[in-house]
Amino acid sequence: MPPTTRLGPYRRIDLPAAAGASLPRMPWSHRILLENLLRCADAETARAGQAALLAWLETGRSTEEIPFAPGRILMHDTTCGPALVDIAAMRDVLAQAGGDPARLNPAVPVATSVDHSVAVDLAGTRAGLAHNMAREMERNAERYRFMKWASQSVTGFRVFPPGTGIMHSINLERLATVVTTETRGGESWAVPDTLVGTDSHTPMVNAIGVLGWGVGGIEAEGVMFGVPVALRIPDVFGVRLVGALPDGVLATDLALVVTERLRRAGIAGEFVEFFGPGAATLTAMQRAVVANMAPEYGASTGCFAIDGATLDFLRATGRDAGQVALVEGYARANGLWADPDADPRVTDMIEIDLSTLRLSLSGPRRPQDRLETAAVPAALAQMRGAATDTIPADAVAIAAITSCTNTTDTGLLIAAGLLARKARALGLSTRPWVKASLTPGSPAAERRLRRAGVLDDLEALGFAIVGHGCATCIGNAGPLLPDVAQAVEEQGLKPIAVLSGNRNFPGRVHAQIDAALLASPPLVVAHAIVGRAGIDIARDPLGHRTDGRAVTLADLWPSAAAVEALLATAMDPGDVEAAAREAEAAGPWAGLVAPATARFPWDAASTYLRPPPFVTLSPPPAGAFTAHPLLVLGDDITTDHISPAGAIPPRSDAAAWLVERGEDPRDLNVYAARRGNWEVMLRGLFTNRTVVNHLAPGAAPGHTIHAPSGETLPAWRAAARYAAEETPVVIIAGERYGTGSSRDWAAKGAQLLGAQAVLANSFERIHLANLIGMGVLPLRLPEGWRPATLGLVPGDTVAVALDPDALVPRASIAITIHRADGRVQHGTATAALDTARDVALIRGGGMIPTILRQAREGETP
Repeated sequence: MPPTTRLGPYRRIDLPAAAGASLPRMPWSHRILLENLLRCADAETARAGQAALLAWLETGRSTEEIPFAPGRILMHDTTCGPALVDIAAMRDVLAQAGGDPARLNPAVPVATSVDHSVAVDLAGTRAGLAHNMAREMERNAERYRFMKWASQSVTGFRVFPPGTGIMHSINLERLATVVTTETRGGESWAVPDTLVGTDSHTPMVNAIGVLGWGVGGIEAEGVMFGVPVALRIPDVFGVRLVGALPDGVLATDLALVVTERLRRAGIAGEFVEFFGPGAATLTAMQRAVVANMAPEYGASTGCFAIDGATLDFLRATGRDAGQVALVEGYARANGLWADPDADPRVTDMIEIDLSTLRLSLSGPRRPQDRLETAAVPAALAQMRGAATDTIPADAVAIAAITSCTNTTDTGLLIAAGLLARKARALGLSTRPWVKASLTPGSPAAERRLRRAGVLDDLEALGFAIVGHGCATCIGNAGPLLPDVAQAVEEQGLKPIAVLSGNRNFPGRVHAQIDAALLASPPLVVAHAIVGRAGIDIARDPLGHRTDGRAVTLADLWPSAAAVEALLATAMDPGDVEAAAREAEAAGPWAGLVAPATARFPWDAASTYLRPPPFVTLSPPPAGAFTAHPLLVLGDDITTDHISPAGAIPPRSDAAAWLVERGEDPRDLNVYAARRGNWEVMLRGLFTNRTVVNHLAPGAAPGHTIHAPSGETLPAWRAAARYAAEETPVVIIAGERYGTGSSRDWAAKGAQLLGAQAVLANSFERIHLANLIGMGVLPLRLPEGWRPATLGLVPGDTVAVALDPDALVPRASIAITIHRADGRVQHGTATAALDTARDVALIRGGGMIPTILRQAREGETP
């Protein structure tokens, strides 16, 4: 039995007893993992895992595997949609096999927010909020009815309706308990709040001491049905913070520095922990900005331990005094309370002196490419297009205060409002070619900004609240202003976006924009005023007063004291729940009518919801194979490149499929909204205009050469040809394959294309898990083999000597390239499988067949 003790009326795992003298040296995240292991695993697994976690302290590394049983799951509409489609289709397959479809219900509670679908169709006016929500419902009513069916027919599934906020803000403000209670064996237990989420920014909640990270939708489906997460004991990279942020330097600047430094250190899936005296100077909201960007700096999590800032945040967001007392009492008693002088054992570490930080931006193509303000003009110089008579060559076409990353920190929004107030007083306004918008993650932001007295100032500069969702950050920026869009298409203008989001990959923010700068909310407002991106925003004039004197950023920038004074006025603990109730009552969710049946009644004519062909009991063929490369790609292929989220182009194959079935070519919605339709998603794969396929470098994005015929075809058509010919295919890529969003469709797409394997120099963690969950074998290319230099041509084939019975974690697998000209090249690849669970999923054909087989046999998955 694991050591337990009592905390008032609750039993708890006794971590000080379990870890003994080693507890002060354990990383905070490992303490949570140990508690979870001792409480949830069987006795033998718990003992072995406990020994492995303590042994980790000797070297800071381990290859041992432990299970993790999260207490809950967090999803959003465009990841839960595909998962629910899978579940509905799985219920059908199970029923057809003679099983009970009602057996397929989550064993772990699932909360879903509807936040990824709102688009900024109308901006710059208070009317935008109602207009954009109405358009959202017009486009997505069918999907939302499907979600409501699930909320009524799938037990343990809760939906936060449109307009009630972004999932990560909801998680911080409403769902997270930090410490929760549960009943085990008839007793009440106090336990840490833990979760996984189907979004890579799930670690935002780590800011208040809740351990959670992003997983792919496929892995989440396994967790739903009781399958623990299997993970190798994580390496922990420490970030020791010292000093304090200087006056005028913001949490965004810290997040961009952290992203730059950790990517430079080569972070690739580690747990990152922030500690030291500097961490104690940061508020929970400031920490949330840093924790949110864990995927951008390559980490699984970005953790802060529980301390007084956690308690302050819980009080400020309406948690009751009893809950706050439970959090403090449990954390102090169980060794989870932060110590500013702690010196934990970590795998590696850097130190950041907060007092040395300055204003920063990031871009124009990657979040880790941090820029001092003076370096921005040179960074954008090579991307400059043509100016017009009225629009400069470096025009800011989109200035968006968007994303939970920065808008959950009310202090950042107030800083933007104060800058807007000063600009307004000096007669400055937003330039006419700039589309400005404000889409905060929480509806409570409106109450806070109005109470602080700065919402009118933001609205006067065009930053009216036009939605409560991901919006511009996820690529739902809506159309550019007409003159700008026309200049892009006809005159060679290459405008720039400036946003307070977390990603700036080419084409992500808007299909017509390849360059984007990440910036704090007040810097977004400043760029809207000047209307240009290729300047030193800290020193160059932003505009002129009525008397002709230049106005610079220093004239407008608010002091930390001014922000703090208004922040104290703005916050009210009752805002969170009151604003959420108001948003839900004003929305259309209550009026939606959905079927109340165990099996979903599919509509064969639907263009949104179609049961996918990969939901089957039959595993794919296994064993050695010889395949044609379908696509040969370079480095930094993101999940946005693989499976787009934004608007469906009217001249695309996906659009053609939709229009053939009666959809309006002028309003096809976004790919993210169509993720329940595999036909549309298949046709969108790899069509990002920056994707280059080295097999057919001159072909349109998403195209390849079908080797037997020599024809250049869309990849999905070529894949269908190969499948008809019973010829396997593989995808080959470079470094960091699958970075970015945790969208499962990037892996589902590979499976639908018939890829037996993906061979890459390296994989990003969540996409790797999704590939494994879909039964697609991930292989790390042999040392020295790079797609750009292999020189693969149509007709070359790749032989993979796979023996499923001999497959183990990190197995060496011989691969041979047979050149079309007769040459042969031998190498040894490495299976990118870290755990026995990974191996079992590949052998079993993926997560869905595994769950179905167990459910058919009457087992608990």
